[in-house]
Amino acid sequence: MNFKKLSIIIPAFNESPTIQIILDKIKDTVLLNNISKEIVLVNDYSTDNTEEIILQYMQKNPDLEIRYFKHEINKGKGAALHTGISNATGEYLIIQDADLEYDPTEFNYLLKPVLNGRADVVYGSRFIGGNPHRILFFWHSIGNKFLTMLANMSCNLNLTDMETCYKLFNTSIIQAVTLKEKRFGFEPEVTIKIARIPGIRIYEVGISYYGRTYKEGKKINWRDGFRALYCILNYGLLRR
Repeated sequence: MNFKKLSIIIPAFNESPTIQIILDKIKDTVLLNNISKEIVLVNDYSTDNTEEIILQYMQKNPDLEIRYFKHEINKGKGAALHTGISNATGEYLIIQDADLEYDPTEFNYLLKPVLNGRADVVYGSRFIGGNPHRILFFWHSIGNKFLTMLANMSCNLNLTDMETCYKLFNTSIIQAVTLKEKRFGFEPEVTIKIARIPGIRIYEVGISYYGRTYKEGKKINWRDGFRALYCILNYGLLRR
């Protein structure tokens, strides 16, 4: 399958230390089949100088297609993703966090099943394959596996990493899905709702993971885990 443009959705909240670095990495990434890149950057009411860095970067890189959106209040990562997804114009889109935990050069790993005509949705798993994976947070990994198992049970999948950032979607398909979760509940909600689309083809590929500590800026916490559990019950197990 051939397509022309990949939309890269970046939610950003107080990411001034890393936002320029990740934009440089995306700029330098060459996609398979000369697919072009559209960066859809959503500033979720950052209180640091994230916006200043973004605007300066856009001025200095006019050849890089960046579409910038700003929330006037902090709404949460899920809400930022809603904004980005609704404004994407590429045939496919991928989610990219503004930190440095995921490597944009690996976009091509997720693109291959699509370009081979096999997939509509591709998840990048941190738990399969032989790529580098920073060792952190035992209880986070246990929680992730538990939530992934419950999500799999609710929609009859066998994913290994439901909570991964790297999710590649056919844009027309994901834009037709009604998404409600405004924070980290986005991950189970979108997984369950996508899985229920008749005939959907979901694949998973191994990716690297360069996790960061809370001191380095990690934001997800135990409350988000409980919200994810609620979402699995609400959108999945209780609606089967």
